[in-house]
Amino acid sequence: MSSVLTVSQLNRYLAFKIKGDNKLRGIAVKGEISEFTLHYRSGHAYFTIKDNDSSVRAVMFSSNASKLKFMPEEGMSVLVSGNAEVYERDGTCQIIASEILPIGAGAAHTARELIRQKLEKAGVFDSSRKKPVPLGAKKIAVVTSPDGAALRDIINITERRYPVCTLMVFPAVVQGLTAAESISAALKRADASAAQIVILARGGGSAEDLAAFDTEKVTMAVAECVTPVISAVGHETDTTLADYAADMRAPTPSAAAELATPDMSQLRKLPQLMRKRLDAAMEQRLDQSERELKALSLRIRSASPENRLELSERRCAAYREKLELLMRAKLDRSRLRLERAVSQLTALSPFNVLSRGYSLVEREGELVSAARELCEDEEVTIRFCDSQARAKITEIIPKG
Repeated sequence: MSSVLTVSQLNRYLAFKIKGDNKLRGIAVKGEISEFTLHYRSGHAYFTIKDNDSSVRAVMFSSNASKLKFMPEEGMSVLVSGNAEVYERDGTCQIIASEILPIGAGAAHTARELIRQKLEKAGVFDSSRKKPVPLGAKKIAVVTSPDGAALRDIINITERRYPVCTLMVFPAVVQGLTAAESISAALKRADASAAQIVILARGGGSAEDLAAFDTEKVTMAVAECVTPVISAVGHETDTTLADYAADMRAPTPSAAAELATPDMSQLRKLPQLMRKRLDAAMEQRLDQSERELKALSLRIRSASPENRLELSERRCAAYREKLELLMRAKLDRSRLRLERAVSQLTALSPFNVLSRGYSLVEREGELVSAARELCEDEEVTIRFCDSQARAKITEIIPKG
């Protein structure tokens, strides 16, 4: 009877045997990616590799996952390199991946992404370098296949909207191994043709059909054009690197023709529209000039000598009125003080006493206040309240 093992012992033994098998180290497994998860904390990647009949779990630790140059997507065909091991806790076989390489369409996607990142860092896609596309160009260069529907659409739209425009076609191979070289050369010829606009056009197709427009050569040829470039590659949902480098992107070749040409029916209405705009602008300008003139007139009037003289006159009149008020008030106060003084003097005046029956004796104009100041036979003047009398002293009678 064989020995009895615990589950842990069995899994540990299997892990040891598989880990020691050199044939299971440094293996490469081809299959499709499924359930790819990048743990946001640890940075480890967990996924499944599968084919039509089987699947195997895989893990890529953060040290290797951080070096991935693309993000694996569901269903992407890949080649996974690493070691086969047994995860003892669950007893499952898994691959410890050290490298993941895309196969087929995945490789093309990765190559495109690497080119995009390179050109983006170089500033090829910056909006600041994009040139404005003029409206009403007399010459438009078209880089496309001479046999494609894209050219017919551009010709039809241009003839209908703006027949006075000249279209110059620069034929190019837009699909296949020689497409990138052909498109780049055609773009250079179109840029040197004195055209005001270059339209790069191609009808719809698969990603493989549009692959030339995702190459660095074509993208740089678009970016290096001095003439504004409108990119109209594929259908509305298709986007290529050439679209990012162009000065303007159109969803279809027909839309590119509309963006590059004005509508003649609208141009016929343009003079009337411009006249209305000009009238409105002139009216607005006149109103503004009138406001400015009024403001300047007010400033001139406020700074003119006449205005200053008038202002000075008003100030003098105000000062004069104020001075008169002050003088009148001062005179009134002085008159009041004088009246009070006169009243006081009148009350104290000796002449006021004479009206009550008293009289004054004067000698030679001086008042005599006592009888002892007089001598007999001396003449004096006696002043009454209404008159005077001359008298002669006949006798001085002492006070008894």
